[in-house]
Formats: sequence, C-alpha cells, structure tokens
Amino acid sequence: MSTVVAALRLARRNAWRSRGRSALIMVMIGLPVLVITAMLTYFATMTVSPREGLVAELGAADARLQQAPAGTVLHQEPGGGNWSTNGDGAPGPRRSAAEVAALLGPGTRVIPFNSGRLQLGTERVDALETDLRDPLTKGMLALREGRFPAAGEVAVTPAFGLGPGDLLRPSGGAPLTVVGVVEHPHRPTLRQVAGPDLPLTPPAEFWSPFDEGSGWLADTAKPVSWTEVPALTRAGLYVTSPGTIADTELALARSSSMDVQHTVGLGAMVIMLVLETVLLAGPAFAVGLRRRRRELAEIAAQGGSAGHLRTIVLADGLVLGGAATFMATVLGVGAGALGAPLVAQLGGQAGPPEVPWPPVLGIAALGLLTGIVAALVPAVQAARQDTVTVLAGRAPTMADRPGWPLAGAVLVLAGLGATAVARRQPGTVWVWSSALLIMIGLVVLTPWLVRFTGRVATRLRLPLRVSVRDAVRHRSRTASAVAAVMAVTATVVAMGIGTYSEFMDRRNAYTSARPAGMLAIWGGPMSDATWNRLRAEAVRRLPGVPLAAGYHAKDAQGRRYALRYTVRWNGTRTRRTAAIGDQALLTLLQGRHDPQAAAALAGGKAVVFDATAVRNGRLALRAGSTSGPPRKLEVPAVVATPADEHQGGALLPRSLIEQAGFSAAERQLYAMHRLPAGSTLESDLGKVTSRVTVASEEGYRHLPDHGLWGWLVGALVLVVGGTLAATRLAAADMRPERATMLAIGAPSGTLRMVVAGQALYISGLGALVGLVAGTVTGVALSRPMTTHGAGDPATIAVPWPFLIAVVVGLPVLATLAALITRTGLPLARRLP
Repeated sequence: MSTVVAALRLARRNAWRSRGRSALIMVMIGLPVLVITAMLTYFATMTVSPREGLVAELGAADARLQQAPAGTVLHQEPGGGNWSTNGDGAPGPRRSAAEVAALLGPGTRVIPFNSGRLQLGTERVDALETDLRDPLTKGMLALREGRFPAAGEVAVTPAFGLGPGDLLRPSGGAPLTVVGVVEHPHRPTLRQVAGPDLPLTPPAEFWSPFDEGSGWLADTAKPVSWTEVPALTRAGLYVTSPGTIADTELALARSSSMDVQHTVGLGAMVIMLVLETVLLAGPAFAVGLRRRRRELAEIAAQGGSAGHLRTIVLADGLVLGGAATFMATVLGVGAGALGAPLVAQLGGQAGPPEVPWPPVLGIAALGLLTGIVAALVPAVQAARQDTVTVLAGRAPTMADRPGWPLAGAVLVLAGLGATAVARRQPGTVWVWSSALLIMIGLVVLTPWLVRFTGRVATRLRLPLRVSVRDAVRHRSRTASAVAAVMAVTATVVAMGIGTYSEFMDRRNAYTSARPAGMLAIWGGPMSDATWNRLRAEAVRRLPGVPLAAGYHAKDAQGRRYALRYTVRWNGTRTRRTAAIGDQALLTLLQGRHDPQAAAALAGGKAVVFDATAVRNGRLALRAGSTSGPPRKLEVPAVVATPADEHQGGALLPRSLIEQAGFSAAERQLYAMHRLPAGSTLESDLGKVTSRVTVASEEGYRHLPDHGLWGWLVGALVLVVGGTLAATRLAAADMRPERATMLAIGAPSGTLRMVVAGQALYISGLGALVGLVAGTVTGVALSRPMTTHGAGDPATIAVPWPFLIAVVVGLPVLATLAALITRTGLPLARRLP
C-alpha cells in the first residue's frame, strides 16, 4: 500500500471518528464555495443572453425588422449599434410589407407586428399586436389555456388573473374577449395582452429599437447576415436575426477580455478568500493535530519519517476539503438553478438553467486548495514534533522564527506605501490590492504581537493571567485565530468607512430644482383643450390649494423645447432644466417673497439658484428638442437664495422666452402641498389623459446601505465562530491547568473566566489590530469612491456606531459565548 493511500484511509477514519470537528472544517471551507457557486449559477440562469432571448423576439422567423420613425438615422455593427432622432436624416415614407419583402430577396414572407402599450383604465400594460396563429410567431408566447386570438379577441398572461370568456375593456376601444392565457418564455410575471388588432396608445416620444415599435417578422430563403444589414438600415429598418446575434456575441466576447484592473482585482479577491478560509479553518485542523499527536508520535517511533507525518496531516485537508467542496458545489449549483425561477416569479426574468462551468470548477479547485493549505501549518508542526516529548505526555514547544517579524514589518510598510499611491488611482481595486499586502504583513507579525502583548499578563487577575499566558505559550494556535479575527475586522471596517463615506457624499451631492414639500403636475404633449380639462380636474382634486403655473417653450412650428444648463454641484456635473413661470412660482421656489428677485423676474431676467452658473450676469442655456435643431442662448440673470440648501435651478420669465423666439404654453402646475398616504391624484388625473406625471419632492430620504449591516452579520458569524473554535482548542490544551485549579477548590466561575479570557484576548487583539488596518484602507477607499474628477475633494466619514459594534460588540459577544463553555473536568494526572 502506498503512503498516500494509507494516509487517505487514516484521514477518512479520523474524520469519521471526530465528526463534530470534521463538520466544522467542512462548513468553513464549503460555505464560501457554496455561496459563490450559487451566485454564479443564479446570475447565469437569470441572465437571458441575446441568443436565449431570440425565440421570444423572433418566434420561428428568420429576422425581426423594426421600422424606425421617419427622420431617424440608424447604424448597426457587430457588438452594438446607435441611432439618432435629431432630424438630420431625410424623412421618408413608411415601408410597406411588399417593400420589406423585396429588400430581403425572393421567397420572403413577412407578417406585421406592433409592440407597445395598452391603456386599461389608469394602468398601461405591455401589448403585442400580431397574429399568434401564424407559424412565424411560434415560441414568442406559450399557450397555457384556451386558444390563440382572432380579430376582436385577445390572449393575456397569467398575471391578469383572467381566463377564456372574460372581457378586457381598453380605454378608447371596444371590449375585447379573452380566449387564451399565454406565458412569456422568460418573464412569468409579465402583464401583457396579445391580439391581432389592439387599440395601442401613441408611441413614446423617444424611440428605441429595444422598447415599443412596429415592424415585420420575416421568413427568408436564406439567413439574414451582416451583409444585408447596411441596406436594411438605410431603409430605416433595425435588424435582429440569429446571424447578427452570433456576430454580436463574438464581438462582445472579444471586447470583454480581462484588462489589468480586472485581473488584479480577481487575483486579490482569490488570495483574500483563501487567506480568510485558511485562517478560520487552521485552528480546527490544529485541534485535530493536538488530538493525534500521540498517534503520529507512535508512527514516527515505528519508523515513520517526517514526510510520512506531513502526508498524513495533509491528507486530512485533502479529504475534508474535497468532501466539503464536492458537497458545496452540488448544493450551490442546485440552489442557484432552483432559486432563479423562484425569484423570477416575484418579478424579473429567468432563462433556462445554466451552470457556468469554468468559474464553478475554478471555485471548486480553490476550495480544495484551501483545505490543503489550511492543513499545511499543522502538517509542518507534526513533522517537527519531538517524538519522545509527545510520548512522555508533555506539550511540545514551538520556537519563533526570528526573521518573521522583520518580514511582516516590511510587508506592512510596503502596503502602506502602495496604499498612499493607490488611493489616487481611479477605481478601488488598487486600494484593495495594497490592503492585501498590509493584511499579509500583519498575519506574519501576529505571533510577535501575541508575544509582545502577553507582557500585560502580570498585571491581570488570576483567571485572565492564566488565559493570556496560555495563549502566548501556544502562539501558533493563538496567532491563527487572532489573524482570522483581524482579517475579518479589517475588511468590515474598511467597507464600513468606504460605504458610509460614499453615502455621505451622495447625501451632500443631493440637489433638486424644487424645495422639499413641493407637488408638481406635469403635462406632456397635448392640446390646449385637454390641458384645460386636466387643470380643472387638478383644481377640483386639490380644493383650497394654491396652484402656480409653469410653461413649456415651443417654436413657431409647435415643436417643444427644453432649456437646460450645466453646473457642478459637489464636484459632479449636474444638468438642470430651467423652469418658466411668474411671480407665484418664484415665491414657491424661494419659500418667501424676495423683492429683489421679484423685480429682476418682472424686468425680464432669469432668477438662478446656482451661483456658479451665472457668469458676468449671463446664464448660458441650450435649447434642445427631439424633433428640431438645437439652439444656444445667453440670457441676463441674477443669483437668488432658494428655499432649501440643496436646491438649485433657474426660473425664466415668459417675456424672456418670447424674446428668444419661443412661445409659452401652460403645461405645469406647482403647489406647496404634501399628498396624504394612498393618494389617488395621479390615477384621477390619468382618467383625463395618460400624458400626465405627478411628482412630490420629499428631499433626501435615502438611508445608509443596508449592506453595511449585512457585513456586520457576516463578521459576527466569522469572528464568533473562529474565536470559539480557537477557544475550544485552548480549553483542550489547558486541561491540566484547569484540572489543577479544580482540585484546589477553584469555583466554576473561575474556570469559566479562564476559558472566556482566551476568547476575549483572541477577539479583542484581532479586533484592535483589524481596526487600525481597516481604518487605513477605509480612508484610502473613500477617495476613489467619493471623488468625481480633478479638484473634487474626497469625502471621509466614519460610522462610529457601526465601528463600535464591530470592534467592541463582537469581542463581547464572543466572550459571552465562551462563558457558556462546559468547564467541569475530571482530575488529570500531572507528570513531572
């Protein structure tokens, strides 16, 4: 029998004999593998690739051709495309089905389709206008009940809760009979109506080939490839086909090759994951070594070499790591594949079950490697143990490596220098890579830190003095646990400072063109008669609420223009749309009557609340339209104080707009009024016209990211779990001392304090060192996370409650958990 086979058999028997310890090691190794594998599978399944989504778009057709609006300039190429609706292209007539078939060559058959919105009362739902009975539409929607609709009939998705025989009553159209229930291939919660003739709402003002629009499904004699695309796009047709999708995916794959930052970030993440898992699982492997020292010594006494002992201990890591990785991979794949459809039922989309095998197998190999690396230090210790000392029942002593503190200090200094440089680089990957150097250096320094801090033991009371001295005596065991707590704490502290700084920067950067508490009612393109009805309904629904009017700018051809300017707010370029109104609206925007601002507005000047936007008494504006040529304007302006400190914007008088060649049409209403909870104002106004928007300015109401406290929960599991594992090992090593204390009458509380002292020392030292390392990294992270260009100062904010919970709360919890450790022991025989 070979040495490796014998070692694996011994490892298997030892793992089964110590099932509790084996389960602990497998959980620590397998949990990261399970979580990452589940997330990879989940996202791969939830992501519907262009090829997977072809059936929902094309059905059984060879191509989908979407007609762009007149005047749209199209350009398609592998890897993407672009389109513009600025009117630069020559408008042309809409293509007929015969013209489209002629463009695709002989033998082509086309059927029309139209995707858009259907108005059902106050709700607008997705709608597909096409004949689902045609073979070309097979697969676009799956029939679940009834039949596909004919003229005057519709099919609905299950989200409506309707069945065959029910009636659907669209706004502005005759009732439609539901004859079937259909389901989208990838979106089970989609609310969609399908039928051959639907009263769709007018299309959106901004056209996109990925939203609503009309076109044709084509059955061609040969596949549609990129050679036919230029002629089709010149005809105003956006093309989707299997041939174009394949070339697009190939182009995207080539353009998404890993760059330097991505490679460095991935490498740093892998090293961090291995380091943390090894540090957490290391004490558990040390427990196994402690229990097997006599067995290994007997093997050595019978002729086993140091290599044999190393192989036996490494086999533990191979067996446990392999079993943990296999189980975690299977469970992760199953959880990800089964979880995606369940989440899609709550909203979203899901494709067919998909496992990204290259990264999944890479994570599995990483988990197996982690198990072997975690057993490496105990394996080296086993090979160096003195056989006579172990067989005599005395604990072996481990000498420190004299060069390790110097190497650790060099790594820490190098990491600090790299961090100082990395904080000025774009992105956070370089900061995390530099932090990894600091963390590795601190891991190397940890045995020295344990020995150095052990000097305080002489000033402590007996239980704590015994705990600290024992921890110093077994530095290899203690250092691993302290380093694990340090790594977790440093990571969580860095993330806390960086995330909170980003939150504070966003809060400081928050800005609005309206004060908090203002209600805005905006009307889209509509006739004056429709607006008058809408305004009357708003007055009726808001009795006693003063309403101030706002206006849209239109040119002589009736094209709507928006007047915008750009300003820097907290280092970020912000684009604002200037409002058009009179004294009533100015009073609302300022929250008071300002005589100087009112006089300027009456005199035909713009009142601006962004001081930096006004230069030499002028405000530069850009007038933009979706259907007309852009214009640049410079208008006289004065700076005024708004109602809120985070408020910006500008108000233009109608006289100023008319001087620039525009006319003003009332299409907005403003009021200082907060709608009650459950208000139906928007739905009530929507009964007049669907082109209305109701918005309430609530101010900055976002809370810090809940993920911050999620990090705290993760740290709680890792810190308390790792500390208790090390404490259990310490309790096993301290059996003689605890038995002696019990024999001389020490109360159980003293014995518990000895065990809890180990937990307090390990978690406290790790948390303090992690606080220092994490603060350095967090401050460095704050710069790339909160700066938005040259000259923008970084925002550094410290979440004190969060840090106290991490640095103080976690050690306290670990200590309290250790206090419940069983301390009753039988008397042990002490050897001289």
